[in-house]
Amino acid sequence: MLKRTFLILSATMAATVLSSGTTAFAQTAAPRVDAPVTITFYNYNLASAGLGADATKKLIDEFMAANPTIKVEGVAVPSPDMASRLQSDMAANRVPDVAQVVFDGLAFAADNLGAAALEDIVPKQELADHLSGMIPAGVKLGQLNGKTYALAYTFSTPVLFYNADLFRKAGLNPDEPPRTWEQVKAAAVTIHEKTGAQGFNGALAGGGAAGFDWALQGVLRSNGGGVLSDDRKTITFGEPAAVQAVSMLRGLHDAGVYENMPNDAMVEAMTSGQLAMLLNTSAQQNVLIKGSEGKFELRAAQMPGFGDKPSTPTNSGSGLVIFSKDPVKQRAAWELMKFLTSKHGYSIITSQIGYLPLRANIVDDPQYLGAWVKAHPMVRPNLAQLDRLQPWVAYPGQNYRQIAKIFLDATEAAVFGDGDVAETMKAAQDLAQGLMPQQ
Repeated sequence: MLKRTFLILSATMAATVLSSGTTAFAQTAAPRVDAPVTITFYNYNLASAGLGADATKKLIDEFMAANPTIKVEGVAVPSPDMASRLQSDMAANRVPDVAQVVFDGLAFAADNLGAAALEDIVPKQELADHLSGMIPAGVKLGQLNGKTYALAYTFSTPVLFYNADLFRKAGLNPDEPPRTWEQVKAAAVTIHEKTGAQGFNGALAGGGAAGFDWALQGVLRSNGGGVLSDDRKTITFGEPAAVQAVSMLRGLHDAGVYENMPNDAMVEAMTSGQLAMLLNTSAQQNVLIKGSEGKFELRAAQMPGFGDKPSTPTNSGSGLVIFSKDPVKQRAAWELMKFLTSKHGYSIITSQIGYLPLRANIVDDPQYLGAWVKAHPMVRPNLAQLDRLQPWVAYPGQNYRQIAKIFLDATEAAVFGDGDVAETMKAAQDLAQGLMPQQ
């Protein structure tokens, strides 16, 4: 396993002494790229036409046109395979210069794969200037132990997409979408009984989760539960508040309005007009808009909560992480990261893929997203949730993916099976605890 190392330049970039008397080292990235250099960029959007391959290629081409000394070789890696691909390629001494790391793997990348903290490679003021204007909740997503290992790149919160026409046919008011899970259940039952359409589905459990627990974490947190203790030592998804949240989902299934479906199947059901409500990432927004056009009125609302408690959405998505130890390639990678997370970069990411713009000042700016947001107001519920956002928890240690799988498998069994929810989740919690790092 690779250990985290940081290349320290000598001479002009020597150690300096802070006023507190502690020693710090100057940042390692070269000040500029004067000669042609090629960097590799592992990117999962490139691996999916439906999730922004064309838009990503466009951004990379624009960057290279503006920076003729830097060539970017994009490497398409599906998101579920990113961590294992990084690990295997690094073991073979094929270290990518920059990668789009899924947030649940950020701790693993920092602790085991040599991800570089931006504070260690980028001049302090330059980093501060770039982060200025970014939504603070988005910046925090890439931070671990007081340092920034990733710049939030493609990012969203769970959004409740709904078919306004089905609401009308069932005698419900589409101007008053469900705000709580109790209301989701009531609306789903009514719509199913009166129209025959499916009531609800979401990227939460079973095939719909697609191997990731980000949205499910948000459901648990909305009920005061969670998956990991604050000190990151104890698994908690079998505790009462978490079990109550999973039991709510079981209630939807028992009512006949929530079935176990793969994510692509539920998206197809939504665009075909056979599904009333879909809780999913806003990255599906453009697909849903195109699929519903001319068929029915598609709308979006914020993630439902429990009773009087406001929902606590958890983010999906990824951050850009530098792995290169070469000063010139670090500078080239940083320039690429700055471009992709600039006002222009986020404008393309939002308007052509569907993720959140992490610079709030571009939303109503006519130079950037102003006209697009007016024509596509469904992005606003996603933005409105940012003040309640909690980060997608990355489990510690090398077994983080196995822990997430245990959680997802147990939730699938608890929601769509016949067993006792509390017993199922508690057994899974005990199993996952055994995979946590030894204290």
